[in-house]
Amino acid sequence: MALPPLDIPAYGIVSLGGVTTGLSLFAWDFTRWWTNHKKRFALKALRDLAPQFLCLSYGALLILCVGGIIGSIADWSLWGTNAVGDVVLVYGFGATTPTVTRSSHLALTPGGHATVIVITVVMVAVCSRRGFRWDLVRQIFAGISLGLAKSIAGFVGLAVAPTVSWAGDYVVGLL
Repeated sequence: MALPPLDIPAYGIVSLGGVTTGLSLFAWDFTRWWTNHKKRFALKALRDLAPQFLCLSYGALLILCVGGIIGSIADWSLWGTNAVGDVVLVYGFGATTPTVTRSSHLALTPGGHATVIVITVVMVAVCSRRGFRWDLVRQIFAGISLGLAKSIAGFVGLAVAPTVSWAGDYVVGLL
């Protein structure tokens, strides 16, 4: 028995303000990492940076979930980061904020959506065990902001989505 989908409207548009917000959130934590490590390419330093990239990738996966409650929360977060970035660019610097959304949307396969559910459970388990961490939340918002961008900023979504979809389809037996 198939359940009917929720009719929650999707926004799915990235403005220059949203990309600016996403890059700023990423730059905040990356700069702190850079200044705290003298040997930046040592294994310990890279291990400290790995959760940031994983959360960035997770945020990009969330915005690629095209509907449902989780997809809508990511969509509303994208709207919020677009609004914040647009206000700063327009009223703070007098710039314009064109749309920079990728012309062809990536979509996760059913196995990819199942993988995002498993990753979400892992994220909740990690955060409930180690406590709330703003650095992880910032990177998730950065991934949401950058996941649909058509420039090099959107590379995270472009690289992660096919991999997660393939892995999810393989694990659940859809291939």
